[in-house]
Amino acid sequence: MSAWNKSLDAAGIDEPRSRGDYGAQRKLVARYKPTSYLAARLLLPPRLLPHVVAATAVMHHGDNLLDSGPRAERLVAWTSWEKRVREGLETGASDDPLIRALVHTVAAHPRLGRALEEYLGTATAELEFSGFATETDYQAYVDAYSLPAFMLVGVLLGPESDSASSGGFRAACRTLIDGSQRLDFVNDLAEDRREGRLGISAEALDRFSVPAGDLVPGGEPTGMRALVGHEVALSRAALETARDLPALKAGPGGALLTTVAGIELLTAEAVLARGPRLLTGSASPSPVRALRLLLRARRRSPKDA
Repeated sequence: MSAWNKSLDAAGIDEPRSRGDYGAQRKLVARYKPTSYLAARLLLPPRLLPHVVAATAVMHHGDNLLDSGPRAERLVAWTSWEKRVREGLETGASDDPLIRALVHTVAAHPRLGRALEEYLGTATAELEFSGFATETDYQAYVDAYSLPAFMLVGVLLGPESDSASSGGFRAACRTLIDGSQRLDFVNDLAEDRREGRLGISAEALDRFSVPAGDLVPGGEPTGMRALVGHEVALSRAALETARDLPALKAGPGGALLTTVAGIELLTAEAVLARGPRLLTGSASPSPVRALRLLLRARRRSPKDA
């Protein structure tokens, strides 16, 4: 029997259609985030893996709806999706395999329902995002969108009580996602520039004398390398702090969360090395180093829970 089928058994997902629903989300997540999926498969208790995969698929689908296409089209798509999710939660039924898997996971882990309600209520902040004037604006975005989105998965990884969505664990997740989101914005500079909404604040651009209009492929504006170094340093500080926080390690997903922070730190190294070339494309961590990190974490982690 495959490891995936064993995890479905451990999670009590027995009905063939439900197993197929979760399997479809596994394929999506493994294709979208192969390193993250491998980390989850290696480090999570089998009983949690299908549910974390489903929550991750929901987060990814929501990101796509909120971030792809003209704003008016994104609003229509999101509104329709939100309505279908709420109907699925109310009736327990849906014609969408993703929503069916989500409904099943919420039933198995009711605290996800509370995180989902927060996410649905704040996700449209992404629709309004057009860039940041200041660091304060960036931090408000993390609170309004990035953290609620992350907590769809986070509540399943933390302490198995209501404290998973509040208190020390949530604060630790907030530190982690601050570092990760900032790193994403620096790494996605080329894509965000094409879309006309930078994730680096105008305040930071001004500080390093980098005009937004000079952020063009092949260019190297004065101050660009220093700007990247500054943003990566802030990201690293948050990621290192989060990685070492006992609260982040308190739940069954602690090994995964600290490993995710480690992979992000490898990505930060790659981003810093790429420097001004980020204007032509993003950077990725060394696959060999990422795999070594995963294997070390696997050796240290419990085999199951």
